[in-house]
Amino acid sequence: MSGHSHWAGIKHKKALVDAKRGKVWSKLSKAIIVAVKAGGGGDPDMNIRLRAAIDAAKAVSMPKENIARAVKRGTGEIGGAALEEVLYEGYGPGGVAILCEILTDNRNRIATDIRKIFDLSNGKLGGAGCVAWMFENKGVFMVGSDKADEDKLLEIALDAGADDVNRDGEQFRITCQPEAYRQVSAALAAAGIEPASSELARIPKDTVDLDAETARKVLKLMERLDDHDDVQSVSANFNIPDEVMAEIGED
Repeated sequence: MSGHSHWAGIKHKKALVDAKRGKVWSKLSKAIIVAVKAGGGGDPDMNIRLRAAIDAAKAVSMPKENIARAVKRGTGEIGGAALEEVLYEGYGPGGVAILCEILTDNRNRIATDIRKIFDLSNGKLGGAGCVAWMFENKGVFMVGSDKADEDKLLEIALDAGADDVNRDGEQFRITCQPEAYRQVSAALAAAGIEPASSELARIPKDTVDLDAETARKVLKLMERLDDHDDVQSVSANFNIPDEVMAEIGED
């Protein structure tokens, strides 16, 4: 079980809970606003980053009016505080490489907050570029194994330009190059297959295996970072073996 896919599963469950109190909607609104500004417009058919942000918003039942309002903020039709993109890099317990993508209106405050979270979790915030080279940008779709036959899903995804389809527990993970995200998303929709989650993410090129004690510490750090309102996504290069995952699940 890869670190990314395991965290993706936890994050999706957290998002469904957070959506009930609007927390995740606030994060996704920021993602949509910045995607519009960075991607050159409010048309998701022409803006891959915006398409991914809207897909993520729909996955947690964000109302259409909220999505439309965020798009208008991005295009400048509606005013609001300016948001800045910041990438923080560092190391967690066991030397795990961690990338934290931020959207904030207060760079000084977020720097203090993120450093404190790393320090409290036996991690260390690093300098720019210290771990980013260990990751690559990919489109990632998680599909429940009850939603599609594996062979059929493989055919649909690969025909649409996906790189691979792997089984991860009760889900299938589809990965693709960012430029193929739109085609894969459209192909799944045409086949009536609704992903549990879909995103443009930073995927580790290699992973490090964790024992149970270290895995608990790393997951706690990931959760603390993800809980911060300005943190959009957290990526790491850990792997939790099945037997370790079973031990953690018994806690």
